[in-house]
Amino acid sequence: MDLKTTSITKSFYPSQCYLGESPIWHEARKSFFWVDIENGKLFEHHLASSQTSIKTFPHRLALVAQGEKNKLVLALDRRIAAFDLESAELQWLTQVEDKLPLNRFNDGKCDAKGRLWAGTMSTEFTKGAASLYRIGKDLNPNLQLDQLTISNGLAWTADNQTLYFIDSPSREIKAFDFVLETGSISFRKVAVQIPKELGMPDGMSIDQSGMLWVAHFGGSGVYCWNPKSGELIEKIEVPAPHVTSCCFGGENLDTLLITTAQENLSDDQLRNFPLSGDVFLVKTETKGFPAHPFQF
Repeated sequence: MDLKTTSITKSFYPSQCYLGESPIWHEARKSFFWVDIENGKLFEHHLASSQTSIKTFPHRLALVAQGEKNKLVLALDRRIAAFDLESAELQWLTQVEDKLPLNRFNDGKCDAKGRLWAGTMSTEFTKGAASLYRIGKDLNPNLQLDQLTISNGLAWTADNQTLYFIDSPSREIKAFDFVLETGSISFRKVAVQIPKELGMPDGMSIDQSGMLWVAHFGGSGVYCWNPKSGELIEKIEVPAPHVTSCCFGGENLDTLLITTAQENLSDDQLRNFPLSGDVFLVKTETKGFPAHPFQF
């Protein structure tokens, strides 16, 4: 059986991010958000009007999640904040790893109970220095996994019984039993093992049929994996080597926004792949799920 492949040739928006990440679809605003981590930039692209706004923060901005009403939730360095889109005010909520100044937050998402799951990493990529936290209404970071290296993609199944998680250098997508009521997890199995030649798994999304759409850093694409069989079933080829994350959005949740990075590319590579750092949009034959907001 031939692998289904879709090729993208042009960018959706020329964001030219050094490290584009954390795309979300904000249903109420009909907008995509994403970040440029190292430059502290928050992008909002309103789909119908094609208008894009950019806000800049004096911090590394690792993730954006939906908050309550007109607020977003941002991970800035090692702190979590609520950001009011109308007043532009930041409200600091919690922080982690005070004794690890080289660490920062990385990827994160909210579960169906509105708890924020956010991981960390060392800016020196130190093995075993990262962790994954669950943050609920009490705003206390609850350690879920430690001894990680680059805590990355998260996705829950529709029945909320499985959490998929990526620690990028492991090249594994792990499946955990998940208890929605308590937020507890227990390791079940390695669902997917990524071959080295396909790069490292980074951010991911899950579709309504339970397939995982995974951005491959160094793999020039988003790869669709079946977590039940471990098989690769589809690839979206992106004209940028370092593909970082993806999310479903749009009116029908059937378009995939893809973020990329210029990080670790030589001058020659940037000349060969000038769209690196841009975001891309592709229509799919499947649909995703709306993002859950952080309830705090």
